[in-house]
Amino acid sequence: MAEAPAYVILGRGRWAKKMLSILGGEGRPVTTIEETRQRPSESAPSYLSRLAAGMRVSRAEIAWLCVSPGPHVSLMIQAALEAGLHVIAEKPWYGSAMDTERLQALARAKRRLIGVHFEYLVHAEVERWKSSFCLGAGLRFGGHFFLGRPYHGDIPAIDNLGCHLLAIREFAVPASEISEMQCVYGRADERLVWLERDGQQITSIDLFQGSERIIQEFMKNAEAALEGAAFPFDLDFALRVANQLNVLKARSSVV
Repeated sequence: MAEAPAYVILGRGRWAKKMLSILGGEGRPVTTIEETRQRPSESAPSYLSRLAAGMRVSRAEIAWLCVSPGPHVSLMIQAALEAGLHVIAEKPWYGSAMDTERLQALARAKRRLIGVHFEYLVHAEVERWKSSFCLGAGLRFGGHFFLGRPYHGDIPAIDNLGCHLLAIREFAVPASEISEMQCVYGRADERLVWLERDGQQITSIDLFQGSERIIQEFMKNAEAALEGAAFPFDLDFALRVANQLNVLKARSSVV
């Protein structure tokens, strides 16, 4: 059996601590780089150089970026690639089409993987949808993602939570139409997606059920991709989700 790859976590918040526990619990060697923000007097090249040097010193094979999304994530991905690491970034992806292609081209040139952490895409029922519903043609897709605990960040719920729902649609039933999407902070927990045909719900997935180890499964899918297994959850996929999200928000603002 191949030796488990080592990880370096970039970040120091709640999610970084959770991922440190999960990766360590799976027996993965893991270190952290907590100082990830670009300093006020630091140029972009100097910032890239500092992060890349820290990742090289870690001797990790995979960098997991446990930071809030934003323009800095593109620089962090580039630093990881230039340090020779594979990289997993958190959703949502806010990079432009040009930025996406630039980073994907760099990853191809260096034979490195970029993944975006849409954990629900490895849920067994989501994978069943993909194999059962022929891209979702003629179906309507709906979803609720309500987060019961307080959220202290500045990412809108439709971006932070809605990207999970739209990623499920894009992966499993991309030809379906969107019938309803609700994403709310501070409301009793609910994570539900469903499909309708002719006005009748024909199937649904409670994402709380069977999701106890989906982060671990996503991690193992990414690791398998290092050995050549298929892994479609790259920046191109994340950009398609982001584009759908922007269309949805534009329609909502018109209504």
